[in-house]
Amino acid sequence: MNQSIDFNERPFVVIWENTRACDLACVHCRAAAQPKRSQFELTTEEGFTLIDQIAELGPRVFVITGGDPLKREDTYDMIHYAKTRGLEPALTPSATPLLTAAAVSRMKRHGLARLAVSLDASVPELHDAFRRVPGSFNITLQAVRAAKSEGIPVQINTTVTRRTIDDLPSMVELLTELEIAMWSVFFLVPTGRGKRGDLVTPETIEHLFGFLYDTTKKAPFAVRTTEAKHYRRYMLQRIALESGQNINDLRDKTTGLIDASTLFLQHGPRSMPLGVQAQRGAVSRAPRGVNEGKGFVFISHIGDVYPSGFLPLKAGNVKHESLGDIYRSSDLFVSLRDSTNLKGKCGRCEFRELCGGSRARAWSMTGDVFESDPLCSYQPRVA
Repeated sequence: MNQSIDFNERPFVVIWENTRACDLACVHCRAAAQPKRSQFELTTEEGFTLIDQIAELGPRVFVITGGDPLKREDTYDMIHYAKTRGLEPALTPSATPLLTAAAVSRMKRHGLARLAVSLDASVPELHDAFRRVPGSFNITLQAVRAAKSEGIPVQINTTVTRRTIDDLPSMVELLTELEIAMWSVFFLVPTGRGKRGDLVTPETIEHLFGFLYDTTKKAPFAVRTTEAKHYRRYMLQRIALESGQNINDLRDKTTGLIDASTLFLQHGPRSMPLGVQAQRGAVSRAPRGVNEGKGFVFISHIGDVYPSGFLPLKAGNVKHESLGDIYRSSDLFVSLRDSTNLKGKCGRCEFRELCGGSRARAWSMTGDVFESDPLCSYQPRVA
């Protein structure tokens, strides 16, 4: 599990949005999902063909997402087929009446390796208002408990916005009670239904990084961030400060083709900032800083291929080209893997290989995919 991955050849993470249909209407939804399925979705057979191509790439993490993947009855067959092809499929269903204990049990029988569900607040009133469907909070907790009874590791995804940030300490308490495997804290990208007015400030994010870092030391679950690549820089700074090590030496160790998060694990068993999947007794970790198009690829419900679900720049379509060819050779993906293309302070930052900033947020807020991440307050120490 700790062998190096050449991100020019294959991704660490593959996410397939098999539908955009969803019965929720979340205020931040990337996909701006709708209740009905599209007639242009990949068919079951096309889905199997896609899974074959994903298996050939051999990612460490494979996620079926949506919309709500439970809106497709064949999602269970997709889970099973992925398992037979040597993948460890994860699923991110929506908290609707489709997500029953029986559905979770069926997922387990079909080979699900991990369940990821969204929980944006520790109380029903705040969470349900965010998801815009009453009862979503209770359905989520029932699904988490059903997964626990089935022995399925659970990841909780929480979106950080002005609406939810003050509730995060209470979230830690709740997630501890739920005995989850990982907490993924998502920093909003204003795309789809996501609005700039919901963003927190760069300075607030820096303070929040401190809270997350402290949480890794005491919480019985792993903590990772999504669309906050600069948390890697923050953690490295804290580790250097607390250990007395030279930060330049630590940085150089993490940017080579080694298992970077091994460094963090040496400073505490729960500190896995670069991790993508964590289970009790097993951790799947990225060897370098995964970023849009750099160890990460996203396939839409109609087969379009993107560097991530939050970066709507199309590189090709799996109905016409192989996923491997698009990932390895498309101009967009090749350019995103070249850090010399970064501009502004991201381009001159000494942590650009480890971090690289959110390319999705740069695109959504500046119109230039290579501009600096607008939510990073760090000032590079180099000219």
